[in-house]
Amino acid sequence: GLSVVGAIMVYSAVTLPEIAAYQSKALFVIGGIEIPSWGILLQPLGGLIFLISIFAETNRLPFDLPEGESEIVAGYHLEYGSMKFALFQMAEYGNMFTGSALVTALFLGGWHFPGLEWILNSLALEGTLREVVRVLAQAGLFMGKVSFLMFFFVWVRWTLPRFRYDQLMDLGWKVMLPLSLLNIFATGAVLYWIQRG
Repeated sequence: GLSVVGAIMVYSAVTLPEIAAYQSKALFVIGGIEIPSWGILLQPLGGLIFLISIFAETNRLPFDLPEGESEIVAGYHLEYGSMKFALFQMAEYGNMFTGSALVTALFLGGWHFPGLEWILNSLALEGTLREVVRVLAQAGLFMGKVSFLMFFFVWVRWTLPRFRYDQLMDLGWKVMLPLSLLNIFATGAVLYWIQRG
């Protein structure tokens, strides 16, 4: 939760649609190329901490300690079969989907993608057809970002080894909590400096 506070401070909004809509604005333009005000650009530390927290919350590697001890001789991998096992897996991937959708809405611009309006204008669509194409494109962009993050979850599972309990506690309490608080204070200081100047 602390990693999201910086984004809430920057966007002055608490609902996901308002945060995603704010990210559609241009941060600045370089040589005719619009740089969006996505959360990952405005709050890179908060976005990284939130992503790591999503990995830990969904019990995915390298943070899958609840399954780690029991997977050798017990646990749902051995005890359940067929439909019960399928329900466990569906719940796990449902958690991954929800976490990926939150990361997309908070830090990756939601349904926004730079240049989408230019593409729609170049297609010369008008009226209802333009709106239907725009909504379908935005839904596809959102699902594409979520799908990339779900692939990233699986990629990390293939790549990284499991943490020990002491390493996980040290990471959470000694690294991520202080960095989250530092991010909040730094964001507040920058916003105060911007509003004064």
